[in-house]
Amino acid sequence: MPPSSLRQQQLVATDETVTLIPGLPNDVASLILAFVPYSHQSRLKQTCRSWFLFFSSRTLVFDRHKFNSQSDLLCIFPQDPSISSPFLFDAANRACRPLPPLPCNPSTYSLCNFTSISLGPYIYLLGGSHFDARSFPLDRPLPSDSAFRFNFLTFSWERIAPMISPRGSFACAAVRSLNQIIVAGGGSRHSLFGAAGSRISSVERYDVAKNEWVSMDEMPRFRAGCVGFVAEESGEFWVMGGYGDSRTISGVLPVDEYYRDAVVMQLKKKKKTDDHDDGDRGTWREVGDMWDEWERSRIGKIVVMEDENRGRPEVFMLDKFDILRYDMGLNRWLKETTIPEIRPCKKPLGFIVLDGELYVMTVLKGSDLNETRRSQQHKRAGCLFIQIYHPRKKTWRYIFTKPPFPQPLDFGTAIMCTVRL
Repeated sequence: MPPSSLRQQQLVATDETVTLIPGLPNDVASLILAFVPYSHQSRLKQTCRSWFLFFSSRTLVFDRHKFNSQSDLLCIFPQDPSISSPFLFDAANRACRPLPPLPCNPSTYSLCNFTSISLGPYIYLLGGSHFDARSFPLDRPLPSDSAFRFNFLTFSWERIAPMISPRGSFACAAVRSLNQIIVAGGGSRHSLFGAAGSRISSVERYDVAKNEWVSMDEMPRFRAGCVGFVAEESGEFWVMGGYGDSRTISGVLPVDEYYRDAVVMQLKKKKKTDDHDDGDRGTWREVGDMWDEWERSRIGKIVVMEDENRGRPEVFMLDKFDILRYDMGLNRWLKETTIPEIRPCKKPLGFIVLDGELYVMTVLKGSDLNETRRSQQHKRAGCLFIQIYHPRKKTWRYIFTKPPFPQPLDFGTAIMCTVRL
């Protein structure tokens, strides 16, 4: 585990001799302050020394978890995080907060196709594809094995053990019951190249407590550009879609061969029946094609909604302007709903799950805002238009908000994850 700094050791608990709110016991005051949304805490920290210590302590993290007052936040990486700061976006309070940029490596540049994932009170940033000024030729994309995590107590990035195999554009999922992260497949493709780079089939898992990566059984074949998730109830790690081999048109133009199937790894040993064992831990099984060839060429954007009660996740895909739900029993994608407001935007849409709802996001320019109720300021700067779908209630709602980014946001290359703080 990365060594703790002196500052982190000092923030283990709040000084009980310091009064948080005059006239109130500290336990009552801490309960009140624990319900302040995370996006507003940075401003309140400057009020006084006691509040600064409290909003920087582990006590706050435990209290917010205990009283179920945590905020569901969206973390957006608009570009290479070493040159462009990521942002935390609080959709419920229409507020945002920038995070420090990733520590810069002077030899590498243009990082993309990395993966961000939250586990506990941390955000992990893993792998990716980049260019290295020390390699030749300079225009050849290389995979990265680097791994970082963001510590919200020290509000800084920490370097953790690198992955065994460098990879970008890979499947990744958190096994929360084991406090582990699993990665599978990937390669070296960069966003600037349409069909180039390597593909791998290796799989490994990261143990947070031990700060080490351990190799696992490889997938049946090479697979990059894939999506992964864990079904905690059945103890399975799913890897969907992606591409493997490529072919050339007229012997010149490379074209990817996209997969329509999925592969599943059994993470824990199933119970033995009277006659036979239902499955072995660590083995892969192949799932047939999830759609017919005429339906679509490749998998769309995938989000997974974890069900805390049943433990079985719900998987949704954004296919152009339709939202589909995956039926594991039928091994088919079934239409759930259609986006109600199709705005004149040719750029890719953002798709994420946040607090039990599906968010479809796009940045509208001033010329696209024709409603007279919108302010002139929003018309000039554009706005972030978010359509929100509730799968349980089957209802839509939408919000407009000012984009938190100084540069244009492209949801085709931006990396997003959610974190609960």
